[in-house]
Amino acid sequence: QVQLVESGGGLVQAGGSLRLSCAASGNIAGITFMGWYRQAPEKQRELVATIIGDGNTNYADSVKGRFAISRDNAKNTLYLQMNNLKPEDTAVYYCNAVRFLQNYWGQGTHVTVSS
Repeated sequence: QVQLVESGGGLVQAGGSLRLSCAASGNIAGITFMGWYRQAPEKQRELVATIIGDGNTNYADSVKGRFAISRDNAKNTLYLQMNNLKPEDTAVYYCNAVRFLQNYWGQGTHVTVSS
């Protein structure tokens, strides 16, 4: 089992920044894929950014140039630096990890961007 705990969400004005963290614990050896997803009210969950084993990253078009995903292997922590936030970034942000084809999710952290 893999446990994921997100933190760092909150209320921020448009144009502001937040950094989300996702602490991984448990059987983390063998995790090959980690990412951030988000779900806005009455919308489906969508991919925000991913990072794979070799460090390659991928971003949704809506966040390219504003968000940056990174990880600290020594701390078993995944990050999402979010800059120039927009009201449409308001959502619950979830951390995801894939280990041997099994998906693991955190409980989510709320991000609210006011205009």
